Amino acid sequence: MENPLLINNAISFQSCQSRSSFLSLPLLIPALKTPTKARERKLIYTISKFYNISSRIGTRAMHSGEDNGALRNFKLNESTFLASLMPKKEIAADRFVEAHPEYDGRGVLVAIFDSGVDPAADGLKVTSDGKPKILDVIDCTGSGDVDTSTVVKADDSGCIVGTSGNTLVVNSSWKNPSGEWHVGCKLVYELFTSTLTDRLKKERKKRWDEKNQEAIAEAVKQLDEFDKKHTKVDDTNMKKNREDLQSRVDLLRKLADSYDDKGPVIDAVVWHDGEVWRAALDTQSLEDEPERGKLAEFLPLTNYRLERKYGIFSKLDACTCVLNIYNEGNILSIVTDSSPHGTHVAGITSAYHSKEPLLNGVAPGAQLISCKIGDSRLGSMETGTGLVRALIAAVDHKCDLINMSYGEPSLLPDYGRFVDLVNEVVNKHRLIFISSAGNNGPALSTVGAPGGTTSSIIGVGAYVSPAMAAGAHTLVEAPPEGLEYTWSSRGPTVDGDLGVSISAAGGAMAPVPTWTLQHRMFMNGTSMSSPCACGGVALLLSAMKAEHLPVSPYSVREALENTCIPVGGSPEDKLSAGQGLMQVDKAYDYIQKLHAVPSVRYQIKITQSGKSAPTSRGIYLREADFCQRSTEWTVKVEPKFHDDASNLEQLVPFEECIKLHSTGEGLVKAPEYLLLTHNGRDFNIIVDPTTLSDGLHYYEVYALDCKSPWRGPLFRIPITITKPQAVKSRPPLTVFKGMSFVPGHIERKFVEVPTGATWVEVTMKTSGFSTARRFFIDSVQISPLQRPIKWESVATFSSPSSKSFSFAVEGGRTMELAIAQFWSSGVGSHDTTSVDFEIEFHGISINKQEIILDGSEAPVRVDAEALLLLENLAPAAVLNKVRIPYRPVDSKLSTLSAERDQLPSGKQTLALLLTYKFKFEEGAEIKPYIPLLNNRIYDNKFEAQFYMISDTNKRVYAMGDVYPETAKLPKGEYTLQLYLRHDNVQYLEKMKQLVIFIEKKLDEKESIQLSFYTQPDGPVIGNSSFKSSVLIPGAKEAFYVAPPAKDKLPKGVAAGSVLVGAISYGKVSFGVNNEGKNPEKNPVSYSISYIVPPTPIDVDKGKGSSSSCTKSVAEQLEEEIRDAKIRVLSNIKQSTDEGRADWKKLSISLKSEYPKYTPLLAKILEALISQNNFEDKIQHYEEIVGAADEVIESIDTDELAKYLSIKSDPEEEGAEKTKKKMDTTRDQLADALYQKGLALAEIELLKQGNKVVDKEDAKAVEGSSAQPDLFEENFKELQKWVGVKSSQYGTIFVIRERREGRFGTALKVLSDMIQEDGSPPKKKFYDLKISLLEEIGWAHLVSYEKQWMSVRFPPSLPLF
Repeated sequence: MENPLLINNAISFQSCQSRSSFLSLPLLIPALKTPTKARERKLIYTISKFYNISSRIGTRAMHSGEDNGALRNFKLNESTFLASLMPKKEIAADRFVEAHPEYDGRGVLVAIFDSGVDPAADGLKVTSDGKPKILDVIDCTGSGDVDTSTVVKADDSGCIVGTSGNTLVVNSSWKNPSGEWHVGCKLVYELFTSTLTDRLKKERKKRWDEKNQEAIAEAVKQLDEFDKKHTKVDDTNMKKNREDLQSRVDLLRKLADSYDDKGPVIDAVVWHDGEVWRAALDTQSLEDEPERGKLAEFLPLTNYRLERKYGIFSKLDACTCVLNIYNEGNILSIVTDSSPHGTHVAGITSAYHSKEPLLNGVAPGAQLISCKIGDSRLGSMETGTGLVRALIAAVDHKCDLINMSYGEPSLLPDYGRFVDLVNEVVNKHRLIFISSAGNNGPALSTVGAPGGTTSSIIGVGAYVSPAMAAGAHTLVEAPPEGLEYTWSSRGPTVDGDLGVSISAAGGAMAPVPTWTLQHRMFMNGTSMSSPCACGGVALLLSAMKAEHLPVSPYSVREALENTCIPVGGSPEDKLSAGQGLMQVDKAYDYIQKLHAVPSVRYQIKITQSGKSAPTSRGIYLREADFCQRSTEWTVKVEPKFHDDASNLEQLVPFEECIKLHSTGEGLVKAPEYLLLTHNGRDFNIIVDPTTLSDGLHYYEVYALDCKSPWRGPLFRIPITITKPQAVKSRPPLTVFKGMSFVPGHIERKFVEVPTGATWVEVTMKTSGFSTARRFFIDSVQISPLQRPIKWESVATFSSPSSKSFSFAVEGGRTMELAIAQFWSSGVGSHDTTSVDFEIEFHGISINKQEIILDGSEAPVRVDAEALLLLENLAPAAVLNKVRIPYRPVDSKLSTLSAERDQLPSGKQTLALLLTYKFKFEEGAEIKPYIPLLNNRIYDNKFEAQFYMISDTNKRVYAMGDVYPETAKLPKGEYTLQLYLRHDNVQYLEKMKQLVIFIEKKLDEKESIQLSFYTQPDGPVIGNSSFKSSVLIPGAKEAFYVAPPAKDKLPKGVAAGSVLVGAISYGKVSFGVNNEGKNPEKNPVSYSISYIVPPTPIDVDKGKGSSSSCTKSVAEQLEEEIRDAKIRVLSNIKQSTDEGRADWKKLSISLKSEYPKYTPLLAKILEALISQNNFEDKIQHYEEIVGAADEVIESIDTDELAKYLSIKSDPEEEGAEKTKKKMDTTRDQLADALYQKGLALAEIELLKQGNKVVDKEDAKAVEGSSAQPDLFEENFKELQKWVGVKSSQYGTIFVIRERREGRFGTALKVLSDMIQEDGSPPKKKFYDLKISLLEEIGWAHLVSYEKQWMSVRFPPSLPLF
């Protein structure tokens, strides 16, 4: 029988796409390759930019007689062009549907795990047979959740008050038997993508600017008229009036520069109509016209699953929203998409266009549910909560298929909480899970989790055909044959599994959400190949269901993998394309024959003979040691049935006679036959790579059923060998000369990094071309329990020249160097680029990978050695961050609602909410750091984590999950809440005292540059400093790293905190020239930390304060009793009538006992001010005036003024004590005057009916009455003692200017107060600001400030 792995030789190279941290962006912007960052997790590995199609491509597909897009010398016409925009020919989907028109996905339900699907998008409304296309739309992340637990009732006019404070009119036709309305609110920008938000901000800013310009013009006009009327301004009041008019102009201009649109607030209302829960939104703040967007006009919605209805916020945004109600009306989920990506993916899977069938998705008859896993709060990054809820929803809806075009690198393949749940969904509930392999090629071992690393998921690589290249990519010159995109991630996984299962078309022009203001958009990436494959599988399932064939993920996968068209002409190409390009028609034929065969998957566990760990799923000989000797491996094969399989009917009778084949005759040896029963069998494989040449080699041991050899391989054991080239020269130098490149060509070189090397310096020289060339250069090494160590760069050569790079390496391990000419670079010139690549290895070996300074004065010794060549030893170390440890102040464990959080197994998910408190005396750049949980989402046994940082006003400054991001916080007190989820209560109980760190970035002045010495006493004595030296190979040199001087430590850093930074030792020949100030810019740097010790004891503390007390014991006792009585008075709570009566009785008693004791009178005044449950407001404020007068009268103001006017000698005995007493007395006097002034102003307003009297009318009233202006008199008295424009007392000045009608001056002073006050902001200041803006008539600023109020002072914290 023909060996299925031996295919026609046809190797060539072409190009394609770049990687990006963003979901998808328009076509045409050049992509730049940047180092992978943690937060770029899902997109770098699953999606490519659709703006830039210039990228890289790898191996060429073999030419097929079926002609699946691999066309030579073809020309497009309109139909073939349209067909290339939504590729189906490549996977034979078009032929299959043409032959079986009713097997177009009908009867199949697909769950789209993505950023959300727009149910209003073109092509996603109905199926090909007229059924609803989307059956449910769910936000699994919770990012759109609104707390609607507040219940209100409508007044007689049918109005309710929302949590935003807005009055809402309820539609009288809405049924609500209970009369209870659940209310909540949401900042609408939190629901929108950044792209949509930016568009809205521009449009809203334009309208705002128009209104502000009108206000400026009017203010300038008033100022001009004043100047014309008053040519000479001598009078003080006239000067103040002119200053007021000028302030108005200045304020409006300043606000135009500082405008920052945080978006409007929408109110949400939820109620039960007697049958179902319904919800409506008030979106007036989004509309241009004041009468539009009112709550009563909103067509009420219920859960999408029930009625399949949706709405939009406004015509301006054109954004579709779905409303789902949970938890008995207490949670409203407003579902929007977090990027166009999910809708695009859904369109590829199953869009239906009745008028343009060439643009149909692969399975237009299939139905969908949208499971949003991309969290809008995190810029569309997936969260553990979203992933688990999506699995719950898929099982609950009885879906057949799951597509997930998300992923990231992982520490451990086929491991983690999500993987465990996926296994359950696939093995027990028989869902077929398809996912993208990743976009991080072309280097090997770049497949991402979960698609490329999980055994139960079908990982899909991205393929491009000539038709796609010419049509969808609009290339002038297309490749002659189909090939795998260069950026498509490659296998094997670090444990040897193939990684990529199959390939499918990796680009399409598919539907996008309505808010993009277009029907469709082109994107490409493995994010697109995955739904293409998913659509193909939907066609198969449609046929299987129609023909009543049993559906199993195991049999479908076997059919797919055994009927692929190979891509490329060598066995090694399987690492790029998996088993090849899937073929729907052939897989269908295969399944028809397979229906009588038991559905079985074959679990492979491999260990090196004689060892029990580690286990792997393939054999991956990457390091030099394994490539230089023969090794024996034990393979355990276990047939696995679905969980509902019958013991007697399926497990017991199962027996297969298997013939094992090896594609590496003489190199890979295995037994010929195996009798396999349900309990599995072990057998050994011997791999002898000693005779192989350097480079990449791929083999397989595959198993054929002796009774049914037509089935092809039942299982395969991948064997990947990357035999590295040894570096024997000294100095260690490797040169690859004369490598020839054409567009898309890739060269892979494997080098054994010499022991002792820690970095390389690379020079790339190009020649032989006349137009610009762009190259991608990747380096990958694999180290145990680490994500693959990857360095990448983009080099553009405008003309033949050289470029140099340096990057870190790990000595003793194989390094793959992948060099690719960008696929579109040089197209049309037909020049062959010649490249010389020189790699020089450098290294300084040290005895400590991480340096910890323990807080003592002792330095840490470092031994340095150069093993390869002479190296410059020039250590540099900096401590530029501080990590402050915190334990939770509170922990709450709760059981989550079964509606969204009951697992398919029936277990209930629990949540642990941990609360941490911290404070900053000045603004800081911070980042939470949780060592146990950070940087792992798929390879983590914890289900989910999410944090939220808020101030005392509940304003949220930062949110995040496994990849915390830096946030800028003003000074103030903050709360961090950490939310953890799992169904195992024991795990969560262990986390109740979880230590986290708040990592604060030190500014340049606070950063500490560490010193080095040649002697251990150097840090104390101050001599024998060490700067640099030359290391001779084989000779060690030692020096000491000194701890930081105690006086250099940042202010306020508590004992137990950890200062962290980096240290470097070597000096590269180029690229780093920062004089050692920032070792992190060195290609190789290591961690260094310093544990902050306890603060020194102040031995002088208490000295000089031992002056004898002049008071008798009786006098001291009397004072203690008095102060104790005052403390009792202060502790009486006045929240009840009884408490208020007790307080009043005691206060009267103490006043009679100590009538002139100012601290007592100040406490009574303070207590009166804090009261808020009074009926007669005027009486209450008059009591405050009386209490303030008592404080004022108790103070000898003449004595106080005399003391403050004389500069006292601080050296005099008792001078410090006297100063403190006098300062306190002055503050008590000023506070009494201040509070009296506020109370007088309130009384005045209440008596006037809250109307501001015109200043001319006020003067007339004043002139006709003998009554003095008490407010003005009090203000002038306060002015004597303190600055009345400060943030502490400025409110009184603002009120005074307001009384005089000088609103511009009042606003200016108030704005200065707010700026000076710091954080957190005081709500009373902003309330006052809004009232002033209302009085001055600037409606656009009133609206602007009210929107900001919802940001600064939200009614509650958001839900997790």
